[in-house]
Amino acid sequence: MTEYRVEKDSLGDVNVPKDALWGAQTQRAVDNFPVSGRQMPPAFIDAVVTVKRAAAQANADLSLLEGGVRDAIVSACDTLLRGEHRDQFPIDVYQTGSGTSTNMNVNEVIAHLATAAGTNVHPNDHVNMSQSSNDVIPTAIHVSAVMLVQTVLIPALSHLRGTLYEREAELKETVKTGRTHLMDAMPVTVGQELQTWREQLNGAERRLQSACEDLLALPQGGTAVGTGVNAHNQFADRFVSSLNAFTELRFTSLEHKFVGQSAVDASVNMSAQLRGVAVVLMKMANDLRWMNSGPIHGLAEISLPALQPGSSIMPGKVNPVIPESTAMVATQVMGLDSAVAIAGQSGNFQLNVMLPLIGANLVEMINLLGNSARVLADKAIAGFTVNADHLADAVGRNPVLVTALNPEIGYSRAADIAKEAYKTGRPIIDVAVEQTDFSRAQLEGILDPLKLTRGGVG
Repeated sequence: MTEYRVEKDSLGDVNVPKDALWGAQTQRAVDNFPVSGRQMPPAFIDAVVTVKRAAAQANADLSLLEGGVRDAIVSACDTLLRGEHRDQFPIDVYQTGSGTSTNMNVNEVIAHLATAAGTNVHPNDHVNMSQSSNDVIPTAIHVSAVMLVQTVLIPALSHLRGTLYEREAELKETVKTGRTHLMDAMPVTVGQELQTWREQLNGAERRLQSACEDLLALPQGGTAVGTGVNAHNQFADRFVSSLNAFTELRFTSLEHKFVGQSAVDASVNMSAQLRGVAVVLMKMANDLRWMNSGPIHGLAEISLPALQPGSSIMPGKVNPVIPESTAMVATQVMGLDSAVAIAGQSGNFQLNVMLPLIGANLVEMINLLGNSARVLADKAIAGFTVNADHLADAVGRNPVLVTALNPEIGYSRAADIAKEAYKTGRPIIDVAVEQTDFSRAQLEGILDPLKLTRGGVG
């Protein structure tokens, strides 16, 4: 049986598990919100702890907090940021909309650790000095998202781009049939397809970085409603200086802090850019699945690495499991983005009341995309093989190659040649030899698939 101790808050006594580092307000939240079993993610808790650390430094710099108390808070924060006591943050994502429960959970754990180490620290009076849940949690959303994008997602996308770059150089002269509307079109190279994906990732990363710039502006110092009540008028600037010294980032203080508390526009924008990354990964995944389809009755342009048996009943079947995983991640991210967009509309007067959902979803989206990008690079892009003979044969039989004859014989005559090639199943060059005045050598030059991938005339 669990042993309890009695803790007290403004509502009265609460039974708290004897060994828990949290206090009464955390326990009330645990009791009130047994909703999903999904707790606020560690990266978000770390962001709140980082806010507390910077706030303690700022308050001490302003002579509001005694140096020993500051040191005790900072030491407790550093302990938590090393990953210790992860089990002391049990509150469900679906809690009070301001995230007050999570803010107080962090306050109570820090105060408990500091007091146990020998300095009497109060969760509200000391750890929460010059703060409110209403500015701490929006600030933590910004901090967690920026830090994760920079340390997890951008490096993962860079790794994926690098893998694509290596393969596109290798396959820059490997010609295949292009497709529009899923129908045969003019030839392209496999390298050009891979470069397209890489350029998509470049664009997605640029938009991510722009979204990070917006998130660098923090509402910390706005306290309860954005006015800064109970905070020193220099607190916000001192807080940002301390935070930047610790994180080595370039956070700034929002001039009008109301906008970062009553609205979450910058977070919604970041969510949208994460959705954009998901769209790029979905495009790549679906193209890979089509290119790999077969191996007998599909396109069979490439063969993805065989990573596991594909069927419990059909021996020898191997499926494109990595692109399928990627597509599911992309789908989940798009769904989470929809939730963030709806949550962004819940800014009622001076406070958005879906902050925990927004913070948790952004963390999940970033981690999912980062992990998936690396898996796609290492277990699909890096190792697929190209069925070159099959590609070359298909390109040579593609009647759409006749498009290159348009400038020479006109669209109508070219269409007649294409129809004949379709009808008889013969290579376009054989039909063109019969129906034009060009020699086979001339036609080989005009219809050279690799030359056609380079575009232009003259």
